[in-house]
Amino acid sequence: MFTVGYFVGSLARASINRKLALALTRLAPPELALREIPIGDLPLYSYDYDADYPPPARALKDAIAAVDAVLFVTPEYNRSIPGALKNAIDWASRPWGKNSFTRKPSAVIGTSPGKIGTAVGQQHLRSIMAFCNSPLFNAIEAYIQFEPGLIGDDGEVTNKSTAEFLRNYLAEFHAYITRVYTALPRGGG
Repeated sequence: MFTVGYFVGSLARASINRKLALALTRLAPPELALREIPIGDLPLYSYDYDADYPPPARALKDAIAAVDAVLFVTPEYNRSIPGALKNAIDWASRPWGKNSFTRKPSAVIGTSPGKIGTAVGQQHLRSIMAFCNSPLFNAIEAYIQFEPGLIGDDGEVTNKSTAEFLRNYLAEFHAYITRVYTALPRGGG
């Protein structure tokens, strides 16, 4: 059993990526427990805070430390990731030598009304997480084209093939986390 902390890249209450995250919590295999790591209360990162992190930033780092893996559920903004998500990654990866993502398995998924989903933004996020030394789940890639009614407010996925794809994605992510911790045991140097 692994605990996966997920980040919703959008701060919007009606975010379709928040709906996707809720759907993922419903579709996760019993071996994965998903819980949100909130990012909305973080101030903008500055290294001026490195000596004394504010409470929301300490809470972020503690939340990441308490999970086995992280999952980014994010929209694409201007062919990249939302500023709030980048800000959270900056807080979590600092100060120097205290990167919360080091050796922590991660995965990326997102939805958008566009035909290519969130492909370009996800690629940018993968580049950032590679720099953060996070083992990345790179296959299966998941770019979900959101159509009205695809996911209900309760997280139910109405399209059977999409629901099956998401179940498989999470099962494969579970297997990937297992492989990462087989190769890189926790607490190892």
